[in-house]
This record gives sequence, structure tokens and C-alpha cells, in this order.
Amino acid sequence: MRVIVVEDERKIAGFLQRGLEEEGHRVQVANDLAAGRVALEAQGCDLLLVDRMLPDGDGLELVRHLRRRRDDARVICLTARDRVEERVAGLQAGADAYLVKPFAVEELVARIEAVCRRGGGDTVEVGELRIDTASRRVTRAGREIRLTTREFDLLRYLASYPGRVLSRTRLLEAVWDTTHDPGTNTVEVYVSYLRQKVDRGFDRPLIHTVRGAGYTLEDRSR
Repeated sequence: MRVIVVEDERKIAGFLQRGLEEEGHRVQVANDLAAGRVALEAQGCDLLLVDRMLPDGDGLELVRHLRRRRDDARVICLTARDRVEERVAGLQAGADAYLVKPFAVEELVARIEAVCRRGGGDTVEVGELRIDTASRRVTRAGREIRLTTREFDLLRYLASYPGRVLSRTRLLEAVWDTTHDPGTNTVEVYVSYLRQKVDRGFDRPLIHTVRGAGYTLEDRSR
């Protein structure tokens, strides 16, 4: 995705840029409202990460600017405070979510995935597996696979990073929006459900376990 980060604290801005670029996104950083407006007008974005407290004003001004021109880019507001009235104001202005500082890269990535799931649909393919995110229809080699809501969300998340190993913690944060109890086997149980539906009856598996690291969805026949 094309991401614009509007953050005046340079260490945080650098942290965000590095983390998002490692995830494969194209990132531009602006350090105040004026620079953020220039970036939005020059290239637009798929995702705006904007701090509420900037040297030249409230980051919500950029959010309102986007919504006035009917731009459907996803917006996550960054803040050091989590007061209810602040979150309400942000949502009323058109933000999709809030992220309270300090936060980890995995939490940021999970929040981005959550707001993007609420956006438009598309089609994802991994080998002979086809996932239509708009209709939530899944087929493999033309055969329809019926999934529960949670199974679909987990499969879609794995398919968003084909060939990449995703940790159990990251999957919990992205799909269940929680780190959950460290002793839980929720991820293992749902991966087992997916294997029975996605891989059973086919010559080769698409869902792979990387011991001690996590899970990956990958067509290894190529």
C-alpha cells in the first residue's frame, strides 16, 4: 500500500517507516500538517497514519480534508492519550481506528489489517486456491470450500502474506484482535480446521508449519 505517515517525533516516524517498509509498503513521512497536505495532494495514499498533536495543529484536520473530498483511504490516528472524547472526535471526523502510543510494530500491522478488512474487496490467489474477499467465497481447483467467519479471516490473513512465516502472536493480534492467553491453542485449533477443509483431498498441502516460528500459506509446487 501507499502509506503517508504524519508524525512530528522523528524517532517515531522513523520507527513507523522502517516497520511498514519491511512489510512491503511504500511509505512517505511528513512532519507537520502542511507537509501532510502537500503529500496527500501530490500522490494520495491508501492509508494515512496521523498524529493528533502536530506543531501546526490537530491531525484531524487532515482526516476531515480527506473525507470532504470523498477520499476512502483508511485512516489510523496516533495519540499519546486515550480519552473517550478524543476517540469519539476522531471517529466522527472519519478516522477508522486509534492507536495509543507506545505500540509495537506487530500491533500496528494487526490494526492496519483490521481496518483494511473493513474496506473494499478483492481477489487473492495462492496456487489453485482462490479467495474472493468481497463475497467471502473460497475455492480450490474450482471446488468450493465452506468456511466459518473466523476460518475465513485466518485464511485471508495468511494469504495476504504468501510464503511468509507468521507467528502465532501475530495471528492472534490480526485475526482475533488480541494477544490472548499465552497458553491458548486457539491458533493451532483453527489452523487444523483450515487444513481439513483447504488441504484434505488434494495432492499437496498449501498450509505449512514452521516449527518454533509459526505458519505460512504457500504453493511449493513451483
